[in-house]
Amino acid sequence: MLTLELFDTHSHLNDPALSDQAGDIVLRALSVGVTRIVVPGYDRQSSLLAIELAERYAGVFALVGFHPHDAKDVTDSDLVDLESWCRHDKVVGIGEIGLDYHYDNSPRDIQQRVFRSQIAIARRVALPIVIHDREAHADIVAALKAEQASEVGGVMHCFSGSAEMAAECLAMNFYISFGGPLTFKNAKKSVAVAQKLPSDRLLIETDAPWLTPEPYRGQRNEPANVRFVAQKLADIRNITLAEAAELTYSNANRAFALKRAPEKGDATHGFD
Repeated sequence: MLTLELFDTHSHLNDPALSDQAGDIVLRALSVGVTRIVVPGYDRQSSLLAIELAERYAGVFALVGFHPHDAKDVTDSDLVDLESWCRHDKVVGIGEIGLDYHYDNSPRDIQQRVFRSQIAIARRVALPIVIHDREAHADIVAALKAEQASEVGGVMHCFSGSAEMAAECLAMNFYISFGGPLTFKNAKKSVAVAQKLPSDRLLIETDAPWLTPEPYRGQRNEPANVRFVAQKLADIRNITLAEAAELTYSNANRAFALKRAPEKGDATHGFD
């Protein structure tokens, strides 16, 4: 019997570093209680592979979308296809999408155009969006407001903003997700935000294969490590690990409009 259930809301099982070993990785995750994983897309190939992985494993769900790094290569045809991918029954949102002003791999005006176009698609298909935000806090909030993203809401992936930004996102029907950096010694701002957020808006993730939490920082990340993020969240909020697992699992199911698995507690469930 599983003693707790965990939901990794953002794991790149479709990344070349993990995809060839996906079966072993999801079994290791299940062995420590991670029964559900959301795999985000970031371009055409990764979005289609996310769907393929979701078809293969019952506890895996897909996001489809175009990352700001790849915005310069996105065509109108890609956006048409994106909308069609959203009809798949294992696609639970559009992501990861957003803005990245750290690397600027795509010009900022193109990033913004592609980001806004994908928000518009999300509203048409009534799916939540998962946001990548790096050094673009103000423009992210402005775009979400302008495109009425509150109609679908979504997830602020690997949140690194301020308490004030978190409040603006909450008001637009977004959940706040924390990953491995929450466990780092220099994570004072994220810890302060995680401590004060409403319990019904908290999520956890790995962003595997990156951002590995302590005590394995520096090694390749995978979904099984989300338990360390859950433990840190529990410590921050002065609750038990079981309570942190339960609230983030329930929140994730609600964020992605998923029903709770009826066979909860059965150690065989989650992955075929």
